[in-house]
Amino acid sequence: MDLYKAIGELRARKEQLERIIAQLEELQGTTGPVPTPSKRRGRKSMGAKERAEVSKRMKNYWASRAKRPKDRTNS
Repeated sequence: MDLYKAIGELRARKEQLERIIAQLEELQGTTGPVPTPSKRRGRKSMGAKERAEVSKRMKNYWASRAKRPKDRTNS
């Protein structure tokens, strides 16, 4: 088997596949937006307004906790 001939055939096949891939990508772009396969994982980051709301809510929570009488007994 001629090695140079095999390499030439593989390169021709590679070019053909690259053209086909480019055509498919072009078709995919014209059909509409491509859905993003990866979603962000983990916690959602908060904006300044959301942080301020949480801060106010927690301050009220801890203030109400401080006002309650302590029901726990040390046994």
